[in-house]
Amino acid sequence: MNEFSPMTKQTANQRVFLVCAIIFIAFNLRPAITSVGPLVSSIRTDLGMSNGVAGMLTTLPLLAFAALSPFAPIIGRKLGNELAILIGIGLLAAGIIIRSSGSVGTLFFGTVLIGIGIAIGNVLLPGIVKLRFPDKASFMTGVYTTSLGIFAALASGLSVPLSENLGWGWKNALLAWAFLAAIAFVVWLPLTRKQKEDKGKIHIVRSNGSLFRSKLAWQVTFFMGMQSFLFYSLITWIPEIAYSHGFSRTMSGWMLSILQFAGLPASFIAPVIAGRLKNQRGIVLVIGSIYLIAYSGLLAGGGQAMLTVCIILLGFAQGAGFSMALTFFVLRAKDVMDAARLSGMAQSLGYLMSAIGPMLIGYELDLTQSWTLPIITLMGVVCGMTLAGIGAGKNKYVL
Repeated sequence: MNEFSPMTKQTANQRVFLVCAIIFIAFNLRPAITSVGPLVSSIRTDLGMSNGVAGMLTTLPLLAFAALSPFAPIIGRKLGNELAILIGIGLLAAGIIIRSSGSVGTLFFGTVLIGIGIAIGNVLLPGIVKLRFPDKASFMTGVYTTSLGIFAALASGLSVPLSENLGWGWKNALLAWAFLAAIAFVVWLPLTRKQKEDKGKIHIVRSNGSLFRSKLAWQVTFFMGMQSFLFYSLITWIPEIAYSHGFSRTMSGWMLSILQFAGLPASFIAPVIAGRLKNQRGIVLVIGSIYLIAYSGLLAGGGQAMLTVCIILLGFAQGAGFSMALTFFVLRAKDVMDAARLSGMAQSLGYLMSAIGPMLIGYELDLTQSWTLPIITLMGVVCGMTLAGIGAGKNKYVL
């Protein structure tokens, strides 16, 4: 079992700065991805891509998440979590710039770099939260997942106005998010110096147990993967679903923002409630039920008002599901090293599962020219996620 000696005492100002730095990193963990969905039609038309190939713009970061996540804890141990995250945010900024240069090759290469940069933050932030805020880990998880959701939603809503209303075009609309990454880089930089001061003050006794032999770790992984399948499928295709219901391109983009803004209260509240409960099975059942009600509404059809209500319900379930996945990394681990290892396993295999989502939904849309089969597919994933979450909600540790 890993054990950590108490962290160096932090002053109130240092804790406030650390919270702000974590929030700025969280701000950057989704906009580079969620800004793409509303612009898929423009990108596809400009570069002559099919729906399935366009879905790769969301799938590639997920494949990068899957490939790098197992190694992120190792990188964190070698370099220190703070320096590793700094490098990750630098790669993210570089990827955004390269992606926006305008060719198909740079579009996909930049997207891969974006995925690598985000993967480092995805995996290492839960460990930093558990280490630096051991008594408020669930609360801080809610804080940074809510922060993440705010800019994920803003990016979705601003993409079309930046591209069309301001005349920037899709390239510059995507490039704008490099500025946010640069700010986060500057804000996070002082923590790498603090990391050097803390070096040697943390005692670690490494665990020899394998998470791959833990049924609970696999349940957390499947929950993570299936909720991510739902999340990335939705952020890629909700604008197209809205457009098919008669919304304008601009309003279709804002529907994606509504989806994500609706999830903000749930993304904060779910971890706080989860931390106070003996187990989290009830929360998982509520999330699954809301998802199924919303998807049933999409299948039933109806006007734009009906679609808007369904999108709000989907957003609420999505926000709660994502924050619960991250909360499981903290609640199901005895210490920060197990949290990082569980985070790496669940995000690697989970994002590999979720990478199928955007492309599969795009393929089914191309095949049937209807949203019926894609929505039924998503409902099936909800059922699997709920079953995995019931197991992951047990009051146990992975090792």
